[in-house]
Amino acid sequence: MSSIRLADLAQQLDADLHGDGDIVISGIASMQSAQSGQITFLANSRYREQLALCQASAVVLQAADVEYCQSAALVVKDPYLTYARMAQILDTTPQPATNIAPSAVIDATAKLGKNVSVGANAVIESGVELGDNAIIGAGCFVGKNARIGAGTRLWANVSVYHEVQIGESCLIQSGTVIGADGFGYANDRGNWVKIPQLGTVIIGDRVEIGACTTIDRGALDNTQIGNGVIIDNQCQIAHNVVIGDNTAVAGGVIMAGSLKIGRYCMIGGASVINGHMEICDKVTVTGMGMVMRPITQPGVYSSGIPLQPNKNWRKTAALVMNIDEMSKRLKAIERKISAD
Repeated sequence: MSSIRLADLAQQLDADLHGDGDIVISGIASMQSAQSGQITFLANSRYREQLALCQASAVVLQAADVEYCQSAALVVKDPYLTYARMAQILDTTPQPATNIAPSAVIDATAKLGKNVSVGANAVIESGVELGDNAIIGAGCFVGKNARIGAGTRLWANVSVYHEVQIGESCLIQSGTVIGADGFGYANDRGNWVKIPQLGTVIIGDRVEIGACTTIDRGALDNTQIGNGVIIDNQCQIAHNVVIGDNTAVAGGVIMAGSLKIGRYCMIGGASVINGHMEICDKVTVTGMGMVMRPITQPGVYSSGIPLQPNKNWRKTAALVMNIDEMSKRLKAIERKISAD
């Protein structure tokens, strides 16, 4: 939507309107850059002094901040959540494709629902099922017998391998590969023998996957991504990983095979998580975490050494290298004290 009356926007957002409801809102901007005709939001009352300089036609804020606002306002309980919903209403992002492009290659056995769009040079192989209003962007590949649910959108150059199942209302960004072989090999006296990956990937509803992420198919059982999961760019999800509903995975995360992550977890960027273990529900792993053992209690977990000046880091590294010797000396002193 390119523009909307402030009163209509307030109604859609279930917000209390303060000021002129006939103001036309044509976009969203930050408090620092917003101009007339745009709307912004104040998510933290600590920054309420910025309202005096804000040029936006309207501001989304909490009731406690209304008296400091010099423009029209939409009063809500959670301005940041309202901003997300408002951005959806005013979103002008084009669709990945419209209609069926003449250059699209669609096998005669594929089943397409109502209002399906397939972009230029996309390939839809035999046995594929596309739900109503599914959108397949330019250059995508959808392999044999794959199923993509209603309302799901694939941006350009997404590869969906054979037998993969993707639920409804998902969004998958460009360059992502779903269903490639997992890293499965046996060793025969130094030579690697490939193990065919016979499982698939099953993705739930309302899942969003960032650009250039890879989700490998299972070796025997399936790799599974639950409902409402969000995965950022350039993540590696290995074979037979299971991710529970509504878990969030930030960019650059690497998950080894046969890992099970619970529901409502948050995995910080660039974290590395070992395989063949389980992380329970409601766990937060902060950025660059290295998870080598199961986590059985909800909470926040961190690892690694925080950034410090190089001179200090060198001293820390030197101490770490000598920990074993220091431990032996400490134990010897403890034994001597006990003997005395």
